[in-house]
Amino acid sequence: MQLMKSTITNILILASVLVLGDAIADTDMVDKSNGIIRLATTTSTDNSGLLSYLLPAFENKTGYRVHVIAVGTGKALRMGRDGDADVLLVHAPEAETEFVKSGYGEKRNYVMYNDFVLVGPSSSNIQPDNDIIKALQQIAESRSTFISRGDNSGTHKKELNLWKAAGVSAQGKWYREVGQGMGKVLQMAAELDAFTLTDRGTWLAYMDKSPLKILSQGDPKLYNPYHIIAVSPERYPDINYQGAKALISWFTSETGQSLIGKFAINDTLLFKPSANARQIAGKETSR
Repeated sequence: MQLMKSTITNILILASVLVLGDAIADTDMVDKSNGIIRLATTTSTDNSGLLSYLLPAFENKTGYRVHVIAVGTGKALRMGRDGDADVLLVHAPEAETEFVKSGYGEKRNYVMYNDFVLVGPSSSNIQPDNDIIKALQQIAESRSTFISRGDNSGTHKKELNLWKAAGVSAQGKWYREVGQGMGKVLQMAAELDAFTLTDRGTWLAYMDKSPLKILSQGDPKLYNPYHIIAVSPERYPDINYQGAKALISWFTSETGQSLIGKFAINDTLLFKPSANARQIAGKETSR
């Protein structure tokens, strides 16, 4: 009887080992002592639902778990500079370039792009147009309420550049900087019958419950690229560099890019994959 129990126990142990072996074979190699990846990212990738759509596939394949910190590009870059994140997914090209140039991160990897849109109240006298500069000038001239994120995010940086291009000093009672994420800003703009600039992904996620409408889109100045950057392991040896590399590799892989290209809300695709592209004059072109 004891021999039979021992035999049965060994069979069960062997079966467990075989199952575990199959599980390991189906995943990439993971450093089990550091299986958490800290991803600092803009709120648009979180608000749009993209990350909750993408990350389960990556986690199931690799065994890593991704801790998403959605704070806006400006704060994400600060976290990278402080060594408080392993990898960044952001959309402020000039700030990203400076981040890498200063030695805080490795190279910028193209992931995807979409665009920004200007939204405002349905009662607005501004006629929908693709000229963002003209639309912003009309808002400033009429002193119509404009809600700015005011949080140093990629969207905020883009907005400030557009005001500058329009020759407008955005200040006064009509211009409100609120220091909030994109979803909250869209809610505030709707409540105040105000205008705001938003990435298209977050807009598509909120548009069905918003009284606002698009007033400017399609202008090349509204182009919005996203890059993924590993924080420098030379500057911060304790970060999960292997996890960061695994996430970057997956996002830019054929599988990751295919999933990004299929992500849609109401049959509208939110992002265009760009891992095999390069930026020329504000547009993505094939290598």
